[in-house]
Amino acid sequence: MSGAEHDDTVDNVVLVHGAFVDGSGWRAVYDHLTKAGFRVTIVQIATASLADDVATTKRAIAALDGPVVLVGHSYGGVVITEAGTAPNVAALVYVAAFAPDTGESVSTLASNPAPGASGPPILPPQGGALFLDRARFQEAFAADLGDELAAFLADSQTPWGLEAFGGAITEPAWKSRPSWYLVATEDRMISPDAQRAISRRAGSTVVEVKASHAVFMSQPAAVAALIRSAVVGSAMTAR
Repeated sequence: MSGAEHDDTVDNVVLVHGAFVDGSGWRAVYDHLTKAGFRVTIVQIATASLADDVATTKRAIAALDGPVVLVGHSYGGVVITEAGTAPNVAALVYVAAFAPDTGESVSTLASNPAPGASGPPILPPQGGALFLDRARFQEAFAADLGDELAAFLADSQTPWGLEAFGGAITEPAWKSRPSWYLVATEDRMISPDAQRAISRRAGSTVVEVKASHAVFMSQPAAVAALIRSAVVGSAMTAR
């Protein structure tokens, strides 16, 4: 797939992971997209502060020639909301993700949960960072993954810094870029109703998938299909 031959086609996809995990979780999505001919970049953010995570993501975007579809899972949605105003970002894809408005953060959104939603099992801060309760990690984050993989994810958690959790958006990219949203209907980290409300406010094109919060790992074909839809849709918008 060549940008020179297809001027209205997005060849670049940038994937941004969320809290508690790292970019390796995108492997199956990466495989689907690269086999389809896309140039895929996986951003490894530190999840220590939103400012640093946005800067890391913007560097990855700036290194690419041509338009980019920018994808974020969970907290990664906050990162792409802030980083997605970069000039070469053609579209945003939210995968069971937050998409805050101006002045909002995960912290402010979490303080106003959807009715009936149970909060994720986040432990009290340890050294300025957050972790999920290991004993409840699988049921909350990865209920549709195998026991061994879920245990590995629980034991390899990355710390989620309070500066990332509380980092506020200055200019939401979804107000100036078309967006697509995947609602994970079995999610116990961000309730499906909250995801529907988030996507509705952003004016996103929505698909629903029966999956846990770890949908990017348990249903990679569905995630890759939505990203490809965003590629096609953003190209049509650009014409």
